[in-house]
Amino acid sequence: MKGFTFQTTRQIVSEPGASAQIGALMKGLGAARALIVTDAGIVKAKLLDAALASLRAAGVAHEIYTDVVADPPEAMVLAAVEAGRRFGADGVLGFGGGSSMDTAKLVAFLLKSEQTLGEIYGIGFCKGWRLPLVLVPTTAGTGSEVTPISIVTTGASEKKGVVSPQLLPDVAVLDADLTLGLPRHVTAATGIDAMVHAIEAFTSRHKKNPMSDTLAKEALRLLAGNIRAACFDGGNREARAGMLLGAMLAGMAFTNAPVAAVHALAYPVGGHFHVPHGLSNSLVMTHVMRFNAPAAAAMYAELAPIVFPKIGGATDAAKAEAMIDGLAALIAEIGLETKLAQVGISHNHVPMLAEDAMKQTRLLVNNPREVAYADAVRIYEAAL
Repeated sequence: MKGFTFQTTRQIVSEPGASAQIGALMKGLGAARALIVTDAGIVKAKLLDAALASLRAAGVAHEIYTDVVADPPEAMVLAAVEAGRRFGADGVLGFGGGSSMDTAKLVAFLLKSEQTLGEIYGIGFCKGWRLPLVLVPTTAGTGSEVTPISIVTTGASEKKGVVSPQLLPDVAVLDADLTLGLPRHVTAATGIDAMVHAIEAFTSRHKKNPMSDTLAKEALRLLAGNIRAACFDGGNREARAGMLLGAMLAGMAFTNAPVAAVHALAYPVGGHFHVPHGLSNSLVMTHVMRFNAPAAAAMYAELAPIVFPKIGGATDAAKAEAMIDGLAALIAEIGLETKLAQVGISHNHVPMLAEDAMKQTRLLVNNPREVAYADAVRIYEAAL
């Protein structure tokens, strides 16, 4: 067995209604003035109400920063940091989807560090520590609550990542009640995003290990077993809890066995066309998997009966093909767009997308099959 390292969030609280514990959790971390990083929709939907009540009960002062947007741009991240400085925050609560949690991680670090945002892009460039940090996901997708990764949009469309252990939060709170009634399209896109995390972690070329494999398999079992119920019965608490746990386990898996070409090709789609991250992944997932199949068929075949228990196929290649076909059918069944053309992308955009995808070397190095520019072009063309 090859040696490996494993890292994850220190404490996880998983229970419907658990957001009512946030005040006590923040106070227990020594925070007396918490900056809440979220978006206006979360506040409008009253998802913060229980957390705010618990902060008041615990005597923790708080300020709410509500300007988080999808694909967080640098300027917005820095504005959130400045809001925290003005408030004198000594703790940060990230509450919402991946964008809110990614922003909260960076805010918690930059409020305590003398480094600039530009100095920490890449892997392992953060120095020192951060403020106390609690993350609460309101969608079952990114797994950001257990990853040391934040993705920022730089310039007009390019995305860069900050990857460092300092970004792992002190506590992740999984409250399935916060995801009840989430719109079907959001549930579907974030659910497929989580499945991509698990599949790419299981096939990651460099850091795949027994723990990440185990987590990826259990994540897929939970996600595949609950995504239809969560999409078509938004009030199904058990399905919602299963999705939330599955997304977190997938996050743990890809933290330690990083994602690859699906994400590399999805980032330009999101950056240029403002397509939500989960949908961007969904649109290219099966096409990347078909490209990877010659190198990853045995691994796909191992995952296939977890995702589709009745799957057929006498060989690894046949099982892999059946799994990919099944995933394509699932994406259509739960109501997601299936073609890049449906989000405004044409043949004319493919060279630009492929050029940007090739810049994602941090991700492409993990792919089970090497991806060249011409390969990226063919994958995008197939996805049109």
